[in-house]
Amino acid sequence: MTVKLIKIIKNKIIKNKKGNVIKYISKKNNFFKKFGEVYFNEVNFNKTKGWTLHKKNKCIIICILGKLKFEFIDNKFNKKVIFLESNTGKIIIIPPKIWFSFKSVKKKSIIANFIEQPHDDREISKENNIKNILSKSS
Repeated sequence: MTVKLIKIIKNKIIKNKKGNVIKYISKKNNFFKKFGEVYFNEVNFNKTKGWTLHKKNKCIIICILGKLKFEFIDNKFNKKVIFLESNTGKIIIIPPKIWFSFKSVKKKSIIANFIEQPHDDREISKENNIKNILSKSS
């Protein structure tokens, strides 16, 4: 899998003077196939979570609070950086077999991650240090 397959999708924002509604997932979306689970991940300022690789699951991620810096690395050591911010309606779609981490660049950030199969520890790989990932891949 390559980082070139990571997609950013601009989703619909319904403007409302009491507060906007940001659409996340619909069964009408062509990137959505089946439901596994959705979880929320809170990240404190300047803290990084990851590195994580899903072996089978595609991740469909939206920022619901704050702003995050995502970093991606594929098995050919190609890198990509994407910033994701709440209230933009943007979604990142991460295919399987891509390492990623995310860091909050605001006081606190929260993402929602939609995956197509329920969490299974055997389906993911985790690593705290990118240097270890690069040495495993070589």
